[in-house]
Amino acid sequence: MSIAIAIGMYAVWSSVFSIAKIVLAYSSPIFLTGFRMLLAAVILLTYLAVAKRSAFKLQGRQFLSLVLLAFFSIYATNILEFWAVQYMSAAKTCFIYSLSPFFAAFFSYLHFGEKMNPKKWLGLLLGFIGIIPVLTLQTGSEELLSAVGFISWPALAIMGAALCSVYGWVLLRIVVRDQMISPSMANGTSMLIGGIFALVHSFFAESWSPIPVTSGYLTPFLGWTLIMTLVFNILCYNLYGMMLKKFTATFLSFIGLLSPIFASINGWLFLGEPFSWVIFLSTGIVSLGLWVVYSAELKQGYIVKKDSLQAA
Repeated sequence: MSIAIAIGMYAVWSSVFSIAKIVLAYSSPIFLTGFRMLLAAVILLTYLAVAKRSAFKLQGRQFLSLVLLAFFSIYATNILEFWAVQYMSAAKTCFIYSLSPFFAAFFSYLHFGEKMNPKKWLGLLLGFIGIIPVLTLQTGSEELLSAVGFISWPALAIMGAALCSVYGWVLLRIVVRDQMISPSMANGTSMLIGGIFALVHSFFAESWSPIPVTSGYLTPFLGWTLIMTLVFNILCYNLYGMMLKKFTATFLSFIGLLSPIFASINGWLFLGEPFSWVIFLSTGIVSLGLWVVYSAELKQGYIVKKDSLQAA
């Protein structure tokens, strides 16, 4: 049941790339990041102030961990992601994001001593083989910003976003599991700090006249941003924090290999991007790789066997 919840979470989460392209038609990427994160922080922290005021008792070491979480998971990840998605299709952006399992395996090895055995490497290989056919279908304008060979600056930005995102999830696992901070408090505080980072950056780097939102489009900007905030920042971020109590960061990132499939579907629904039967073939291959990694981590004892989640 928990695996089904995790897959459903990524199915919803993958639509952020399509919705981001819509919102970026009305606003600049850095301001969007700051405004969205501050809105989410206000909602989360207000709820905690009413329902669980004791969560606000933080020690100095815990606060420092939350600042690092804010920088990597909120500020750097979203700015790099939103800048790049302006130049690439939503699906292709998500495909590149699927480098996450490699980063997750590396950081989990450094922080938690989680081992990569041949069976897990086989599962990772199967997952990426499954993504390749879909990746070849994607096109975009990022080639106009070529960096090295066929790799563009937007592609490199998404790789950087994936790296920062995974490191952020590793930090989240530390503060949730080891420092005993609730996922809601960790996410709310990091979104507040990361949102402030982004708005300060936006003030100096983007045009404020009076704010970086296209004239006449404030209402659709607010509407889509509210949807993004409620679905991704409130629902998905906190659900992910709960999932980290049961699964490893490596395994959850590997489930994220299904995201490009969902992103392609969302791109077709929201943006009219091409959709192909190849997606179904890739889904089968990725699912096989997913099962291989899951069975390996279950034998290693990294996955909690009881099928229940602790409350946030």
